[in-house]
Amino acid sequence: MAVEVCYKVVRDGVERMTFTSKKEADAYDKMLDIAEALETMLGEVDVPLSEQQNEALALEMAKRKDQFIAALKGGKPTPPNNKAKVTDIKKVS
Repeated sequence: MAVEVCYKVVRDGVERMTFTSKKEADAYDKMLDIAEALETMLGEVDVPLSEQQNEALALEMAKRKDQFIAALKGGKPTPPNNKAKVTDIKKVS
C-alpha cells in the first residue's frame, strides 16, 4: 500500500487545486490572494468590466505579476520563464 501526500488549496469551501508539494500549493494560494486584491482594485476603476471579465483579468495579472511589476517600474516586461509553473498544473474536477 502506498501513501500519497497531497496539498489542497481550498477557497470559500471549494477545492481549487491539488498539489504534491507544499511549496507549489503555497505559491498558488499566494497567487489567488494577489488576484483577489487586484479584483478589488479593478472594481474601483472607471472601465466598465463585467464581474467575469474583472475576475479573469485579475487572475491573469496575478499569474504574470513579475512582468506587470517590471512594466510598471518603467522597464521592459521580463519574458515568461520556461520552467513549469503553478498554472501548468491541471485543475482538479
